[in-house]
Amino acid sequence: MDAYLDITLLPDPEFPPAMLMNALFGKLHRGLAGLGGQGIGVSFPDVTGTALGGRLRLHGQTADLEKLMASAWLAGMRDHVELGTVGAVPSHTGHRIVHRVQAKSNPERLRRRMVARKGVDIDEARQAIPDSAAETLRLPYLVLKSQSTGQQFRLFIEHLPVQEHPVEGTFSAYGLSPTATVPWF
Repeated sequence: MDAYLDITLLPDPEFPPAMLMNALFGKLHRGLAGLGGQGIGVSFPDVTGTALGGRLRLHGQTADLEKLMASAWLAGMRDHVELGTVGAVPSHTGHRIVHRVQAKSNPERLRRRMVARKGVDIDEARQAIPDSAAETLRLPYLVLKSQSTGQQFRLFIEHLPVQEHPVEGTFSAYGLSPTATVPWF
């Protein structure tokens, strides 16, 4: 990854920053999926605790970022963002993995899965997986809408600790990877 591009949310009296970031990221996801590429990663340079902040950074090769930006993925958002230019990654940077974390937050779904996979009855599944087994994450997240089901869901994002050396790999249509790093500066 030799290049990056920052997209900063502009203050808006009608929409809270989190709502704008949700919309921006949803559009980015559709743009990345449409290009079919796996070479663009994302990070949130202003992340703190459970807030992603107001800036989205795209990482990749210059040609990949320029191809993405030449597409119409930002339609409807241009009035709400300040778009940086594609720039070179500074020479001395750290690297970190930015990945999705999925919570096991629905005990009823886990019970149905246990019944289907292990052949136990629903009462046994209720005993094995009580309501208190629901996992709550204390990570920042985006609220997105599934294109296939129409359901809203939370996409929890974790920035792992900064490391010295980059790790190459591919990124999902969300720009996230369980193994590949993005430059951190």
